[in-house]
Parts: sequence; structure tokens; C-alpha cells
Amino acid sequence: MIQLFVPVYDSPTPIEVEIPQGATYKNAVDILAANKLIRDRFVFTALGKISGVDRRMRAGYYNFWSRISPFDVFQQLRKGKIIEYEVTIVEGDSLLEISEKLQEKKFVTADAFNMTVKDKELLSALGIDAPTVEGYLFPETYKLPKGTHAADIIKLMVGKLRASYTDEIKSEVAKSGWSENAILTLASIIEKEAESDEERPIISAVYRNRLRMGMPLQADPTAIYGVKSSKVRILSSDLRNNTPYNTYVIKGLPPGPIASPGMKSIEAALHPAKVPYIYFVSRGNGSHIFTTSYAEHNEAIRQVRAMSEQPAKEEETAHHDQAQADKADTHR
Repeated sequence: MIQLFVPVYDSPTPIEVEIPQGATYKNAVDILAANKLIRDRFVFTALGKISGVDRRMRAGYYNFWSRISPFDVFQQLRKGKIIEYEVTIVEGDSLLEISEKLQEKKFVTADAFNMTVKDKELLSALGIDAPTVEGYLFPETYKLPKGTHAADIIKLMVGKLRASYTDEIKSEVAKSGWSENAILTLASIIEKEAESDEERPIISAVYRNRLRMGMPLQADPTAIYGVKSSKVRILSSDLRNNTPYNTYVIKGLPPGPIASPGMKSIEAALHPAKVPYIYFVSRGNGSHIFTTSYAEHNEAIRQVRAMSEQPAKEEETAHHDQAQADKADTHR
């Protein structure tokens, strides 16, 4: 029995061992013995039965360091101390950013992730009626075991999103007449446009007002979705991108979200402010000027110009042409 506490591995280099999914405790004992991390299979098997580890062993990758004894190996198995990596998804991350974070931790390749996020069988199994899982991957810090497959990561994140719905949110979605996909799509646009929590319901109202009036949403972030990173500057030429997501060239909501919205944006999508605004322009300090007519909007742009030498966001994107302004005035 004393041999149980005598080191079996004495090297400055750690040894990594995988206990695969579905492996039995006997399989694990065989794997550990093959890696010369245990001496007596009978003793190690008995320890597993006495402690109950043989019934609740955790699969995954284990790291064993220098001067480790068979008992230390057993303790790591008992505690389920597998190799895990933290991955933080923040509000506003798109699949592009999420893919990069998962690639950095060696969970996926770009090609494999891109195929998985639009896999029709996976989308159907998750009850997602959208082109991809964009917008359904909940912003959170996840501890992911090494070797976790892309599909399992996606299932975890989608599950976290839906577990975060309060009863009130579920009730509001049911009463709204909007689908989950439509709510998340609007919420994702709010997430990309709003910089302060106070303005989220107001921005929500702007887009809901436009939808009700039959106006194009003309949301700048949709113009570059799937074309280039949302972290780069949006140019006037981007507004002509012919994509199904660009709300400068399509009417209504895009076919799916453009990023992962946080709960505050989801709540704002469900609870727009009671305001008549249909335009807004950034002051460049995280806040916006909201207006109800195109003339007022142009005046707001002039105010922003006067306040700063830097062009306002809406100026740079040359957003609303006069034809749309006339249409807005007709509906006002």
C-alpha cells in the first residue's frame, strides 16, 4: 500500500493524458497504467469502487506533474481536475470574434466553426429559425474543458441564453407576436448601436417606429455584417453592400441577429420607450440626439459638427437620402 504514495513520474515536463468521453473507470485505469502513472491496477480499481469515483469519473484531459504518486493521480481523478480554459464572450461579439477566441484556445479551426454555426441539423435540434447561431451564443465567461467540440460549445452557450430568460421575458415574447429570432435580431442591433443603458429603450423605439411606418431601418452595423469586422470604421461605400443583412438595401429586420446581445438589449427590444423618434445621431461621447423629423435630424448633425471637429457617425455613413426623408415626412 505504501507504494501508492511513492512517485511514479519524475520529469520536469508534465504529462498529459486523455480520458475520452464514454470511457469506463476500467478504461481509465488501463490508460493510466499505459502511461506508467500507476503501479497496481487492483489497488487503483479498489480505490475507485470504495470512493465511488468509478461511477462519477469525469472525462477530459488531465495534466500530471513531476514527483506525482499514484495516490496523487487518483486524487486528480476524484476531483475531476481536467484541463479547462476560460473563454469570455462579451455583449456585441459576433461569430467572427467568438471564432477568434475559440481558435486562440485551440478549440476550433475557423473552417470547422464556420461550418458548425450554420449546420442545419444543429440549428433544427436547437430550435433556431435563423441562418446561423449568431445572436444565440450568450455573453458569459465559460470554463471549457480542453477538447470540447464546436457543436457542444454552441449547445452550452445557447442553453445559457435560454436559461437566462426570466419568466417575464418569456411571457413578453409570447404576448409580443414576435419570434425569438426577431427579438434577438432587434436586440443585437440595439447592442451594436447603444453605448449607455439609458438609451437602449429609446433606440429600440426608433427602430420599432420605423418598422411600424414601413421605413428601412438603416442601421449602420447591419451594412458591414458578414463583410468586415464591426471594429473597423463604417464608410459610405459600405452602405451599398448587397447583403441580406444590410438594412439600407432591405426592408424590415435582417434574417437573423448580427451579434450576441446582452440581457439589457433583449429587455429593451421587448420594452421600447414610448417616444416618437425616428432618427438619432451620435454626439461622439456615448450619447445620441434623438429627433422626429429629417429637418430636425439635419440640425442635430450640424450641432454635432459644431461641437467637434470629428465627423459624427451618421455623417460618415451618409445614412438617409432625401427620398427616404420624404417618405418619413409622409408617414409622420
